Amino acid sequence: MELLDSRMDFQGCKIALICGDKVLTILRDDKDDIPCPNMWELPGGGREGNESPFECAAREVYEELGIHLDEDCLLWSKIYPSVIFKDKQSVFMVGQLRQEQFDNITFGNEGQAYKLMPIEEFLKSKQAVPQLQGRLRDYLEEGL
Repeated sequence: MELLDSRMDFQGCKIALICGDKVLTILRDDKDDIPCPNMWELPGGGREGNESPFECAAREVYEELGIHLDEDCLLWSKIYPSVIFKDKQSVFMVGQLRQEQFDNITFGNEGQAYKLMPIEEFLKSKQAVPQLQGRLRDYLEEGL
């Protein structure tokens, strides 16, 4: 699977971790110098070194939430144009989150809060990052 291929050219990843009918969301810091301040988003971030997309997502999820992901959790992925970098790609993944993983979260130093939000609420929220709403909607339409 290309998600495990470090030769792929991409800028970063986001992952929607689904637990039942909810998705794991993070409330971004409320700072003027970051994109989408004080909005709900999904875990993920920029690529470091020669990481594969899955390695990038797994590292970011561990840094942000203290959750160890393994490849078996992956349900779906799609490549999108990067929101930040023109002519670059980013990878959106969907994975399965177990309740005990959520229960054992160690919240990192990025963001104000985290929660399992009903998927419908995330998709409708005016306080959620619009690109991520669209990508999660794509998964729900194509991936199921």
